[in-house]
Amino acid sequence: MIFELRTYTAMPGRLGDLNRRFRDHTIKIWEARGWNMVGFWTYKHGGPSDQLIYMLGWPDQETRDREFAAFGASPEWQKAREESEVNGPLVAHIRSDILNPTDYSLLR
Repeated sequence: MIFELRTYTAMPGRLGDLNRRFRDHTIKIWEARGWNMVGFWTYKHGGPSDQLIYMLGWPDQETRDREFAAFGASPEWQKAREESEVNGPLVAHIRSDILNPTDYSLLR
């Protein structure tokens, strides 16, 4: 198992819209595809107030790459993205980190 930690920096004033897109559209598509969503977070204290952070679990890198490609090409996602960005882009920057759990990690 590998884990992907993704950090989205929202465009100014658009974090609420980004959260709505995830809540109302993105996670429904991922659930239908059987994705392992570990969690979603925003900073309460200590970090930027314009970021959405989430973690996904994958059996391996190949599955992750294949699934993200299929998701990105899906008409359902394309429609949700287009409709949510009618007033401009929601995301200024995306960071993706792939993590290997240690042999003593509770999540493996």
